[in-house]
Amino acid sequence: MYSKHNASTLTAPNNKKKSQSLYMSSQLEETGLLSSMLVSRADPNKSDKKLQIGIKKRVDPDKCKIKTRKADILHMHYTGKLEDGTEFDSSHSRNEPFVFTLGTGQVIKGWDQGLLNMCEEEKRKLVIPPELGYGQRGAPPKIPGGATLVFEVELIKIERKEEL
Repeated sequence: MYSKHNASTLTAPNNKKKSQSLYMSSQLEETGLLSSMLVSRADPNKSDKKLQIGIKKRVDPDKCKIKTRKADILHMHYTGKLEDGTEFDSSHSRNEPFVFTLGTGQVIKGWDQGLLNMCEEEKRKLVIPPELGYGQRGAPPKIPGGATLVFEVELIKIERKEEL
């Protein structure tokens, strides 16, 4: 298994970026992404696919008062597609955001991991391998077994319960 040091070496082979890569690896570890990214590398028999997160719309840091974390209630708009572009679901067609609690298993693992540290109004593209989606069983009839899922997501609202 890779250590934190090994992960930073993988992300930045030159010494100039070492401190930045250590910061990045600690951020990835904190969000739970480091383990999902390294699982496929640790086992040579597994596919080389991992969760990919692309930021489609960044939010000005001055406007981002809070970022998503486990136990937040999120209001999301999304469109889900297969790798070939076939759409299988969209909250837009229902004209209503999808609401769920992050990090509690209410959604697929790729969402629980890929939606951490988001700001309201931020947009992301998540490319989710089968292991973090519906696995080999799929979700028939629209999602076949072993499918890689592509989600365009937008965070509309974060509800956070006050800590006691």
